[in-house]
Amino acid sequence: MAEYGTRGNRPPGWQLEHLRRYLATDGADGHVWEGLPTLLLTTIGRRSGQPHTTPLIYGQDGDRYLVVGSRGGAPAHPQWYHNLLAQPRVQLQILGDRFPARARPASAAEKPALWQKMVQLYPPYAEYQTRTTREIPVVILERD
Repeated sequence: MAEYGTRGNRPPGWQLEHLRRYLATDGADGHVWEGLPTLLLTTIGRRSGQPHTTPLIYGQDGDRYLVVGSRGGAPAHPQWYHNLLAQPRVQLQILGDRFPARARPASAAEKPALWQKMVQLYPPYAEYQTRTTREIPVVILERD
């Protein structure tokens, strides 16, 4: 989706457009976004009970998938993170592969190595952590 400009210079609605293209093409347009792999995470709203799908950069650790709840260093966690804490059964889509998964935050022992793996993939995560006092979580997603 590089035509949307460089990081930090994206038009309003870019996430919805990314999601629309990913779904319409089974990830052929959208899986790689600005040079980074992305997946679609569907959580169930903790208040609404409705599904919510979010495109996220992901990494891998063996057969586990990793995502980061950075929200660009905002003071609060993203809504998808709160949703998966309330209901850890989620749906993932990677390219055309759709499957159920279980989500959990990395433990204190697991997080340092996984955080480094994700910062190597996307270095701005380190800067995002400096923008907030909250600890940015790394979430582990395991195929159900």
